[in-house]
Amino acid sequence: MNPSVNEYRRALRPFQFVSCMELREVLGKRATDVVRLLELMEEVPLDSIYYHTHSFYLRHSYAQTLYPNDFATWVALYAHDRVLGEQLGVLDPFAYLSLDALRQEIITIIDDHLSSHPAVYRAMSGEPFDFIRSHVIEAPLDRQAWTLSEFRNAVREVEAGALYFHLCEARMRKTTGFDDFSHWLSARDGLSMPELAAQVQRVVRLGLNLEGMRARIVALCDAELMAHGGTA
Repeated sequence: MNPSVNEYRRALRPFQFVSCMELREVLGKRATDVVRLLELMEEVPLDSIYYHTHSFYLRHSYAQTLYPNDFATWVALYAHDRVLGEQLGVLDPFAYLSLDALRQEIITIIDDHLSSHPAVYRAMSGEPFDFIRSHVIEAPLDRQAWTLSEFRNAVREVEAGALYFHLCEARMRKTTGFDDFSHWLSARDGLSMPELAAQVQRVVRLGLNLEGMRARIVALCDAELMAHGGTA
């Protein structure tokens, strides 16, 4: 019988789980049509771009929405432009190395779309778009994992804020774009399991909500444990 994964995989450095919370601030900048949205997009602070794209995942941890950022949602549902909403909705905010690069891409998409429809988008929407900024505040948890079984159980149980911090926000903190889970799973002083790490990293890029990511990662850990005669 194969040795259990816990018997031959124990990290030299534990995974320390950290949660987070948002501090929000309404900026007093409001768009009532797409043209004004574009104008304000060029002047609002980058923290606001972060709030309306990245932290959308934290505010909608259970919902699998058709438009996975605030800009796409508002454009499609309130400015009644489904085409532009879909163009903005396919953006992966974590694929950009900086918030400024993400802002420029959003501006380019809107500007190109408006150039193709110059007379249509002065109509006021049913509900204005209010720009908000946010700051993510870390909140360390009393939860560590040394083994894959401990890691799996913690991922299943921790609050959504911890999933967001390690899976989403981490990709802005790390120049490689890795989430914290993949980084620890592949690291030599972590579990040194690059294949599992690669599978987890692919999950993060599927466009799932946080609970969807949680379920997939737990299932991957279960499969690894079962393959080596271990249990959760």
